[in-house]
Amino acid sequence: MARKRRNFDQVPLPASDTKAKVKYEDPFQRAVGKRIEDAAGIFEGQGRNILYGIAAAVVLGLVIWIIYSWSGRTSAEAQTALGKAIEISQAPISETPPIAGSNQKTYKTIRERSEAAIAQFQGVADKFGGPASDKAKYFIAVNRLLIDRPAGTQELEALISHSGEVGSLSKFALAQVRADDGKTDEAIKLYQDLLGSSDPVIAKETIQFELAKQYEKAGRKEDAVSVLFDLVKSASEAKDLEGKAVPLTQTAQSAKEKLKELDPEKAKEIPEPVPETPGGMPFGNG
Repeated sequence: MARKRRNFDQVPLPASDTKAKVKYEDPFQRAVGKRIEDAAGIFEGQGRNILYGIAAAVVLGLVIWIIYSWSGRTSAEAQTALGKAIEISQAPISETPPIAGSNQKTYKTIRERSEAAIAQFQGVADKFGGPASDKAKYFIAVNRLLIDRPAGTQELEALISHSGEVGSLSKFALAQVRADDGKTDEAIKLYQDLLGSSDPVIAKETIQFELAKQYEKAGRKEDAVSVLFDLVKSASEAKDLEGKAVPLTQTAQSAKEKLKELDPEKAKEIPEPVPETPGGMPFGNG
């Protein structure tokens, strides 16, 4: 019996380290800056959703990364060209044409949009080379997964050897492909490699959570519990610059619930946070 495919609707996160957002005045950012700000929260805790029907979400997420992490290292012309390709890959799928006077491009099918985006990204890769080409090739592979999964997978395989962001993002996407194909051991290896990276683009919590799920699938419960415990313990002990406890992210909260399910006794080793009064003092203290 054919294995049922999972439905994906959101996207993975690049690393969740808090950084000041630098404003750039390139043409693409002026056009979509508001959408980027509104979408900034989608990264944390959404590592499982990268394949099939979420290419637009992947692209949207990486817009943030490109604007804030890459803008200063790329020519304005290359950045604008890549931005135009990104806009295509985010365009709505609709049988209804845009309202009169709207500049919003729409496509009738995912295939039509993906093909248009791939062509635009290929133009960027061919014209600019270097880092711009590498990033365009990543976008091509992600969009290709929607219309030719084997070809998209091969393109990701060719990109995982790259250093830096493109290699990490490609490795994460490939791990998701392997996991969905039931190739659990291969997925585990890829997630382990990402955890060993000195500067992963994907949030460490996201990688840990995905790795734990694959350990559980492989029947390696103790390994799953160990990874979940480390994730939740670190998140529970995290403090902000003022020394106050940082609320658990969505990923950490999900990991906490999973840890309780797999090993309730181990979960009890992590103290519950002590509520604080409005004045900042824990309840029960004088």
